[in-house]
Amino acid sequence: MNAVVAAVLVMLALSLMRVHVVVALIIGALVGGLLGGLGIEATLAAFQGGLGKGATVALSYALLGAFAVAIAKSGLAHAVADKALGLVERQQSSASGWVKALLLLVILAVAISSQNILPIHIAFIPLLIPPLLYVMARLQLDRRLIACVLTFGLITPYMFLPVGFGGIFLNNILLANVADSGADIANVNVMQAMALPALGMLLGLLVAVGISYRRPRHYVMDKIAQTERTGGQYSPLTLLVALVAVVFAFVVQLWLNSMIVGALAGFVVFSLSGVVRWREADDVFTEGMKMMAMIGFIMIAAAGFAEVMRETGAIQTLVGSSASLIGGNRAMAALLMLLVGLLITMGIGSSFSTIPIIAAIYVPLALELGFSPMAIVALVGTAAALGDAGSPASDSTLGPTAGLNVDGQHNHIWDTVVPTFLHYNLPLIVFGWAAVMIL
Repeated sequence: MNAVVAAVLVMLALSLMRVHVVVALIIGALVGGLLGGLGIEATLAAFQGGLGKGATVALSYALLGAFAVAIAKSGLAHAVADKALGLVERQQSSASGWVKALLLLVILAVAISSQNILPIHIAFIPLLIPPLLYVMARLQLDRRLIACVLTFGLITPYMFLPVGFGGIFLNNILLANVADSGADIANVNVMQAMALPALGMLLGLLVAVGISYRRPRHYVMDKIAQTERTGGQYSPLTLLVALVAVVFAFVVQLWLNSMIVGALAGFVVFSLSGVVRWREADDVFTEGMKMMAMIGFIMIAAAGFAEVMRETGAIQTLVGSSASLIGGNRAMAALLMLLVGLLITMGIGSSFSTIPIIAAIYVPLALELGFSPMAIVALVGTAAALGDAGSPASDSTLGPTAGLNVDGQHNHIWDTVVPTFLHYNLPLIVFGWAAVMIL
């Protein structure tokens, strides 16, 4: 069996058996390295060598966690939650449907905006979601639905809209790598190429909202109360300071292109204003870093896992062996290349990192089979995006879990990873394959 396939399957199987994702990634990397012929020492060396590549992201999320706790101290998020709770309490149970719809629309709009209008990616989740858990529980909203809404908002904008993170993914990575690999993209409209795959994502969201998670789900209110206060103390001054800190952090992040410095700058505003008292600053900072620690460690372990997979050379072998099975069958070619992309991204956890790996082999093969440049862009883009939803090591699943599991009532694998995999990867394969065949 191919080393990458074996490593990803082991990692996924262990995760589904509720083994912690970090442990599953380490064991999966060892299995892949040994099957790939590296030996135990070379496998460990590659894994340890790759850990540093995830350190920047991990530190960014840790500082964002500290910033999130400072915002919680200001009461900004709780002010929003209190307004939502007021709406719930004023409504009869028969009229609460519109409140649920409004809450879902707000969360979706914020998630989409986090990719372009305010490009902070998952940083908003620990700020917004925990204070809303009490409201969600009162409305008996299934958190698996919230996870699907958040993941849709984190992925679909970058794979369809060429602004913000989408500008990086579509223009700087996707089109650039396709062009470097030999395809003429002069007349390619990237939004047109990715429209059908994005429609598949939308279908998955509609199924989650309208069919899969319509039934009420009950959560233990006492656990929520122990972790999140539902009526926090805030004043116009603390809310103003919070808004200034958010804007300042955003400006610094864009100016220096550093999420780390941006989050740190926002935290400093809270400290200097007195919203976070100087003697409490250390405890607040530590609390925030703990909140995001799981994401950081998983991202670091995923970077080590990815480095082992690269060192084995099994990714190129996997892509090459799938090409040898294709012959001249274009339909089979498109399907196999999409499935290989799914496997690679599920293991690496990043669609942005998958494109450079697959484009160099996919593009020449697709040109040989007679696919148009537009179809090739759709093929490579969809193959990379596949697996971002549903990967245990992707920040598109780790982010929602970090916000929804603060009270221990939301399992990362069964409540985020599995639902997002089923609702997004399956339609992405179908709609991505259709796009490649039609364009």
